[in-house]
Amino acid sequence: MLVEEVIVALSPRPGSFQIDATVGGGGHAARILEAANPGGHLLGLDADPKAIARTRQRLGDRGDQVTLRQANFEDIGEVARATGFEQVDGILMDLGLSSPQLDADERGFSFRSTGALDMRFDVRRGIPASEVLATLGEDELASLFRRYGEEPHARRIARAIVARRDQHPIESPVELADLVASVVPAAARRSRIHPATRVFQALRIHVNRELDVLPAALEQCLDLLRPDGRLCVISYHSLEDRIVKRFIARERRGCVCPPDLPICACGHQPRLAPVGKQPQVPAAEEVAQNPRSRSARLRAARRIAA
Repeated sequence: MLVEEVIVALSPRPGSFQIDATVGGGGHAARILEAANPGGHLLGLDADPKAIARTRQRLGDRGDQVTLRQANFEDIGEVARATGFEQVDGILMDLGLSSPQLDADERGFSFRSTGALDMRFDVRRGIPASEVLATLGEDELASLFRRYGEEPHARRIARAIVARRDQHPIESPVELADLVASVVPAAARRSRIHPATRVFQALRIHVNRELDVLPAALEQCLDLLRPDGRLCVISYHSLEDRIVKRFIARERRGCVCPPDLPICACGHQPRLAPVGKQPQVPAAEEVAQNPRSRSARLRAARRIAA
């Protein structure tokens, strides 16, 4: 998504070093490498081993120009230093789900899936969503849906989940989606988005600790960028976008001391400058071709020399 906008914002130069921190199926990575040739190098990370396999197949003819690692972007600094990417010219983070993940019945991301209710990007870490639904109390579930999904009917849905699991476990996405649809008000069922969208979002964020690791990952990205290096982040909901927006806003400022201090005590210097319109959104043509792109938001910034 937003491929052309990403290439413009990253501005990969021939011979540059780039990181795709959420390589997915390799679509962005292929275009970035194309723009960085001749001599460009790319490090691709993804928590999902199947995404790494897809990208390896897609970029297999690039030889030593491509380095792929299965890792969450919370470990980007460690992985980059271990692979010779300790100073880079561009970093992309695409925070959304890929189409293969949504379409894979066994992953549990889709409302229509009859497979396991898992939702983990990396099955080596954390617990599946089904276990979250089976163990958290009503108050905890309601809080989770409100915090990570901004779900207005969080309490009603949490109560219904607890009542249902007392009869039998909720084990498939379609079962959860149907339950949510059955308890929300009729107006919510008539919305253009599925009534379980916010609940699924909240569970996925919780299971993968997405909002917990994002701020630290952004800090690591900043440390990896050379002067004038570019950071591009694509987000798909307001919670992620808010974190990215605030991070860029903070790093474009100098002093971050409380306003009541008479003199600066922090010594903080601006480290980022926004690049282009903030945020950029997909063109109408892209949304028409791929409706899943409608919620995408791109923010970009460049590293200011110390």
